[in-house]
Amino acid sequence: MALAALARRIFGSPSDRQVKRYQGKVAAINALEPELAKLSDDELRARTADFKAQIEKGAKIDDLIVPAFATVREASKRVLGMRHFDVQLIGGMVLNDRAIAEMRTGEGKTLVATLAVYLNALAGKGVHVVTVNDYLARRDAGWMGQIYNFLGLSTGIIVHGLTDQQRRDSYAADITYGTNNEFGFDYLRDNMKYSRAQMVQRGHAFAIVDEVDSILVDEARTPLIISGPSEDRSELYIKIDSLMPIIGEGDFELDEKHRAATFTDQGVEKLEAALAEAGLLKSASMYDVENVALVHHANSALRAHKLFRKDKDYITRDTPEGGEVVIIDEFSGRMMPGRRYSEGLHQALEAKEGVKIQSENQTLASITFQNYFRLYEKLAGMTGTAATEAEEFADIYSLGVVTIPTNLPVQRIDEDDAIYRTAAEKFDAIAELIKECQERGQPVLVGTTSIEKSEMLADILRKKNVGQMNVLNARHHEQEAFIVADAGLPGAITIATNMAGRGTDIQLGGNLEMRIEREAKELEGDARDAKIAEIKAKIADEKQKALAAGGLMVIGT
Repeated sequence: MALAALARRIFGSPSDRQVKRYQGKVAAINALEPELAKLSDDELRARTADFKAQIEKGAKIDDLIVPAFATVREASKRVLGMRHFDVQLIGGMVLNDRAIAEMRTGEGKTLVATLAVYLNALAGKGVHVVTVNDYLARRDAGWMGQIYNFLGLSTGIIVHGLTDQQRRDSYAADITYGTNNEFGFDYLRDNMKYSRAQMVQRGHAFAIVDEVDSILVDEARTPLIISGPSEDRSELYIKIDSLMPIIGEGDFELDEKHRAATFTDQGVEKLEAALAEAGLLKSASMYDVENVALVHHANSALRAHKLFRKDKDYITRDTPEGGEVVIIDEFSGRMMPGRRYSEGLHQALEAKEGVKIQSENQTLASITFQNYFRLYEKLAGMTGTAATEAEEFADIYSLGVVTIPTNLPVQRIDEDDAIYRTAAEKFDAIAELIKECQERGQPVLVGTTSIEKSEMLADILRKKNVGQMNVLNARHHEQEAFIVADAGLPGAITIATNMAGRGTDIQLGGNLEMRIEREAKELEGDARDAKIAEIKAKIADEKQKALAAGGLMVIGT
């Protein structure tokens, strides 16, 4: 171990050596900057056609890194007023080299992607940019799409609720933004079409996956399933659900890790007696062949009652048809409308919650994210946390991980974890710490593991008379971006599940774009300009107050 540490000190880590290798190209890109700055917008745009012509004549994508990256940087300066830092250029090269760029939160991964996306889109085979939710897909396509459109490339977007023709048009664009679920389901639907002309996707050339650890590791084995209806058995679900209250301690065993529940011998005897009394048992034993459907239903009901918890694994919401059970993604805390548990579990949950039971489904097509993303000829990713899973990325996807240095030295102070004996002591200490922060005007972001915990903590804080706070979880995910945009105001308290705001920056003093959207949307001309100037001055003032109080305090619970 000591030898490895010594070698690292002398020669640097593998990531350091990799980053060093890219420095020559960074210098070459920087050298082109003055020359490109002199070009008119039309001349800059014409470079895209020139690059495409070179590729048609046999030039390799990698031969164009320096001129293409310099072109994107110049376009970004003109369109967005953002100039890629040198470390962001390195991030773009890592993505182009089929690897994962590990960049700290707030280092501008969204802008980094534009470099590799533009370069690879020149080949004309389509580039897919994969994000974790519809909001981010829309935001990034609209925001970064300005650079691509300025340079003469087209952008498409794949979100929930599009027609086949809209999807086909989006995939036909040079660059397509969308969520992992949508890309996966489109692939499955295409495999159920009768002719190639009906398909919407046109191949899998290159994908950049944002939050790559979440999609390619945490959710890698999650199967995407397309199913069709089978016979309706809602009556049976309701009858068996009504028998569940008799099942108590000693009647069942749980395996939390595999999400499984089984009846003990004592439980089976109790259930058989109740089934016989209800006239549902067709012979003496529940396990006789004629009762096989009952066993399936009873097992589903047991899992629904003893393993699955409302507001943690699922929520119920009202609909005109009489309510529905919506699954919550265990990794991101988000609602997943349209997705249902298989093998009768969803129907058992609907019976438990007393909402309308929808008919059972049978699987018609299925694929895991792991298998879907291995279809791409070229794959890359970016995230804030990849080094810990480097081995899995290498084994499963042949992806290396390169840690990109930050543009400026990190100022954040990481305190040690504090451990408490009981949950009550822990939450009490959290509430006291939040109160202290608020009194000195320091913004606080609190991370919790479930909707239930986030709402419980909010209740504790209300009892302690802590002022205004925002609770962000799957119940309020439509307002997500606005809640996160205000999380940097002096004294603001934001309590969130781990879904919180993936991709929306918390800016001290408030988020300028969001404030303009909210406060100056209706205004025009001089009145709008005056309002924007006022908002900017207010944000600058609030930012200084938040900084003086110690910056953003992040508490993980």
